[in-house]
Amino acid sequence: MKVSKTMIGAIAGVLLVGAIGGAAVLYAKPDLIDKAAPPEPAARSELARFAVGSIARLETPTTRAPAPAYVFKTRDGADVSLADFRGKVVVVNLWAMWCAPCRTEMPTLARLAEAYEGTDLVVLPINVDATADAIADAKSFIDVHEPLPLYSDPKFQLPFELPGKGKMPQTVLLDRQGRIRAHFSGEADWASAEARALMDALLAEPAAA
Repeated sequence: MKVSKTMIGAIAGVLLVGAIGGAAVLYAKPDLIDKAAPPEPAARSELARFAVGSIARLETPTTRAPAPAYVFKTRDGADVSLADFRGKVVVVNLWAMWCAPCRTEMPTLARLAEAYEGTDLVVLPINVDATADAIADAKSFIDVHEPLPLYSDPKFQLPFELPGKGKMPQTVLLDRQGRIRAHFSGEADWASAEARALMDALLAEPAAA
């Protein structure tokens, strides 16, 4: 059966009108277009009020996950874990000699440790260099940043056990129960007023919760 050019034109016209009409509906009601909902912002705890200034990117999860039971080393090579510091507020800092921001922020951690000497705050720098030469350099470096101690994780595994998932430098704050209360990836001024206010808030919490 032959279809006339007139009929073909009529059909094409109907289809065109339909397409234009559909587009007009979507333009008038854009909510009809299926759009992926933006992700919900992560819930933040009451400690979020301290996320200002140099620690503005501080993460303060509402969940209080326990610190990993990972074993690292003291300066003398003895085994130690974060659970050994239970009862203290602990500032865990993961650093390496190859990490320039790690070295840059170390003096601020030293000043923080000095300011809180004799209190229940412990600043715990844990070096993740792997070779003997690099570890020797790390010991020399940390020795000029008193009163900071040297701890070591030559397997470079602990940074991946903590919320930063390998980011360097990475700083994690634990409360007296050994729970992760805040974490920060990148360089910060840990001797700043906002950082000290955060430490004071954690120290003011009751010993048991």
